[in-house]
Amino acid sequence: MALINPHINFNGNAEEAFIFYKSVFGGEFAKIMRFKDLASPEFTVAEGEANKIMLIALPIGKNVLMANDVPEIMGRTNENEHRSKISISAESKEEADKLFKGLSAGGQIEMPIGDGPWGTYFGMFRDKYGIEWMVDFDPKHNGTEKTPNT
Repeated sequence: MALINPHINFNGNAEEAFIFYKSVFGGEFAKIMRFKDLASPEFTVAEGEANKIMLIALPIGKNVLMANDVPEIMGRTNENEHRSKISISAESKEEADKLFKGLSAGGQIEMPIGDGPWGTYFGMFRDKYGIEWMVDFDPKHNGTEKTPNT
């Protein structure tokens, strides 16, 4: 099965955000590349952009959360967009609570985590970096609830 690996654009604070995400998810960065790492006579990098993130990758389970800083010459990314959310399916209610509490710290909660109307444990928020997240735990899909035939 194919994996989906979200990639986020930041306005110069990708490293700060990913240090925060790493504090919640754990693990180690698989890659950190800065714009200065690609600098050459053919690809000049402005002094103010040199230490910004070209690519950062944090493995989370079998998936990888990735990001970069958008160079100022390309304009600013819209930090208030409402077109997408990163959805996390937790393996337990406790993990869902931990991730929701950790990632939403300093952000804005849209829907507190709790029993959702469709039978899952669910919550939504925008983190302190403007990224929108959904966290859920569904016991029917995580093997913790017995079905009539098991």
